[in-house]
Amino acid sequence: MKSFSARLMVDLRYLRALSRRFRSTLLLAAVIFGMGPLLFQWRFVGPGGDRISYGEALHHVYFLLFGQPSLPYVSDWLVESLNILIPPISIALVVDGVVRFAYLFFARHKNDKEWVTVVSETMKGHVVVCGAGRVGYRVVTQLREMGKDVVVVEKREDATFVSALRDENVPLLIDDTRSPLCLPRTHVKRASAIVCATDDDLANLNIALDARRLNPGIRVVIRLFDDDLGAKVRDTFKAEALSSSSLAAPAMALAALDPRLVHSFRIGKHLMVVSLFVVRDGLPGLNVSQVRDRFGGLALSLIRGAEETLHPQGDVVFQPGDQVTIQASYPEYCILRAFTGEAEAPAYADHDNFLMPGYRPTG
Repeated sequence: MKSFSARLMVDLRYLRALSRRFRSTLLLAAVIFGMGPLLFQWRFVGPGGDRISYGEALHHVYFLLFGQPSLPYVSDWLVESLNILIPPISIALVVDGVVRFAYLFFARHKNDKEWVTVVSETMKGHVVVCGAGRVGYRVVTQLREMGKDVVVVEKREDATFVSALRDENVPLLIDDTRSPLCLPRTHVKRASAIVCATDDDLANLNIALDARRLNPGIRVVIRLFDDDLGAKVRDTFKAEALSSSSLAAPAMALAALDPRLVHSFRIGKHLMVVSLFVVRDGLPGLNVSQVRDRFGGLALSLIRGAEETLHPQGDVVFQPGDQVTIQASYPEYCILRAFTGEAEAPAYADHDNFLMPGYRPTG
């Protein structure tokens, strides 16, 4: 949760953005309440020739807002002009300015377009996420966990995670991304990146093109279902184009081969895997550096008893029963598994047991 000081800074930035947005209203209010009393004090002379104080003049201007003058009639063209002009001007000021200003400041969770626009203006270097489906929601969750400001755009009010995002107070703009005013409302000119995560390839491309037009330096990540189109976009558009199939295929293929693999990804042509080892045959007595030099395996974490260490030092020696998460290329992983006496992946019946200290593969 944000600390009090962090929330206060957010409120002050929001108030500053509102002040910029309503600067004409604030200027008009300053003229009416600043110059109006001075003009009345200068020109108003009572029936007995008495001058009024500044407080009386300010009191009179205030009640003129509601069409209720507190001073008697005098035969002075400037005074009567002010008496006639201030009420209608003040009505416009109160209705269009003060009421909207107060609504936008206090009703922050309505998520209407004007509110989202004002909130976006307080941000710089934020990330715009288009699409509030499963992919978009997970992207937003990950970005917020990393401390990034996020603005979400969704076309449909009934999208899957709209309610969840609103409950988490994430600025959510319900708008058609094809509208020329949609992306400007998210303050995309000051955004650091945009993630196009709708379920429509054409819509994602249109969003990316519009974002680059408004902010040529913005980082663009596009979700595409067509792998061929993704490769072309990546090469010609200089954007990161990702498809669900290309991301899921390695993980699904490796899960079919070996349930001990917990993650996989590609670096160029190299297929990298992450696996959880329980130290048994072969590894005891070796240290972290030796495993790296001999097998190319990087130790990401080490669990010994109740203590977990991220990125263990190179001189840490593996002991029986340690649980170590190792990253390596798939061929290097296979060599390392063979060295530990587990060349064959566990059978389905052994799937729940292969992390137990006494486990030995069947067959």
